[in-house]
Amino acid sequence: MRIGLITDNPGHPLLSAAAALLTAEHRVEVVDPGAPDGAQRALADVYLLKAHTPRALVLARELERRGAPVVNSAAATTLCQDRTEMAELAGRAGLPFAATRTFDALAPWASGTSLRSPVVVKSRHSRRQDLVARADDTAALRALAENWPDEPVVVQRFAPNSGWDHKLWAIGDRVFAALRRSELSPEGRGPTLPLPQPPPGWAELTLRVGEVFSLDVYGVDVIATADGSPLIVDVNAFPGIRDQPGAPETLAELTLDRAAKA
Repeated sequence: MRIGLITDNPGHPLLSAAAALLTAEHRVEVVDPGAPDGAQRALADVYLLKAHTPRALVLARELERRGAPVVNSAAATTLCQDRTEMAELAGRAGLPFAATRTFDALAPWASGTSLRSPVVVKSRHSRRQDLVARADDTAALRALAENWPDEPVVVQRFAPNSGWDHKLWAIGDRVFAALRRSELSPEGRGPTLPLPQPPPGWAELTLRVGEVFSLDVYGVDVIATADGSPLIVDVNAFPGIRDQPGAPETLAELTLDRAAKA
């Protein structure tokens, strides 16, 4: 089979390890999403969409139009980049997702707001180096707005928690898990720790997210609230999934399965 990797970072640990496994019996090609001839070349049997840039999404849509399977689809990947649409879909599906409000620009909202409790402010559109910050009071919010005045944002009420995010990743129907100290904790982002077994029911919740968002390879960021119940704060299409034993093998198997079913 021919397998295309749509990425600007073919050396990423998960992607490169899966590619090494596939190369033994199959032809693996890196497809640069910025190359002008990416959509015109002969179709591969399946593509893995690791890049999330506008050019990568345009390329993925064109490949899908020509009949190629893309993991994850361009539509599902695009949805995960808009935190407003993400929250709305999660709410309609009954998922325990953080209540989310959207504002066209941070500064106008911040200037007329008096915070009574901490909030989490995020860029509406997920991307590298986007805004993700906690504001505990009005002064902190307005200081944030000074640096990001025109940024479209979503705002979520801060839910008291341990300061550790549960990183739940899925490849097909297999779930991987780890703990990572949140970038919103007072100490800042910290190490990633192994989590052999997520809390009861959280693996099933992760797979339900995949069904709702039509994702095959994805991550779900979950915090445990004061009573221990899960609260989803983000969904990511094709995340890194680093240092998870069995992840490259599972990705290789999923890739071949999707190609066979196409």
